[in-house]
Amino acid sequence: MTSLQTFPDAAAWADACAARLTDTLAAALAETGKAVFAGSGGSTPAPIYARMARTDLDWSRVTVTLIDERYVPETSPDSNAALIRQALLTGAAAAARFVPLFQSEVTVDRAAALAANALAHEGGRLDAVLLGMGEDGHICSMFPNSPTLKTLLTPTLKPAVYGVPRGRDGAAPSLERLSINLPYLMTARRVVLAITGSAKRAVFEREAAGDPTVQPIAALIAANIPLDCLWMEKA
Repeated sequence: MTSLQTFPDAAAWADACAARLTDTLAAALAETGKAVFAGSGGSTPAPIYARMARTDLDWSRVTVTLIDERYVPETSPDSNAALIRQALLTGAAAAARFVPLFQSEVTVDRAAALAANALAHEGGRLDAVLLGMGEDGHICSMFPNSPTLKTLLTPTLKPAVYGVPRGRDGAAPSLERLSINLPYLMTARRVVLAITGSAKRAVFEREAAGDPTVQPIAALIAANIPLDCLWMEKA
């Protein structure tokens, strides 16, 4: 089973996450002249993004996108794109090209198709990916019992973006979402899973030993994705 690398404090943990991601982007730039980074939303990644933004990369040759997004415009406090713009695309990193998943005035499934086409034009693969994990074990927008879960976790499909419906009867997610699928994660040079808190450590250990057809962490491991799991105790 993939193990967690543990860090003594928030600064060391954020430094390590950022260094792994920017080192991977730098390697891609050196080899191919371009790089693609896919980030997550929520409160956890903000200090990681702040450190990445201060890294000396040629950000003008980097494309930034999201692993998932709520089906809301950037003016919404629920927007992951807004977080990326505020926390990562600042200073020198503002020169990066941003490819959003949300598109206004279309359905969530049409927005997913447009996002997939935009990412295909950026090369159709990812170099560095930052993932978080919910206390229910979800990554991206791969939620337990979602009707799209098995499709998102099918390793033999093409890399794609999917619309994810709202959960029923109070189940997550509370809003429609867009999500990349497992095959997109399988294209990555490196995936960093950033976790904090003892509760999420227990969830990770449970999920890692689970069924890869319905449990996303188990699916990551079964697909042999180049995965770094970084954890600190303080949530």
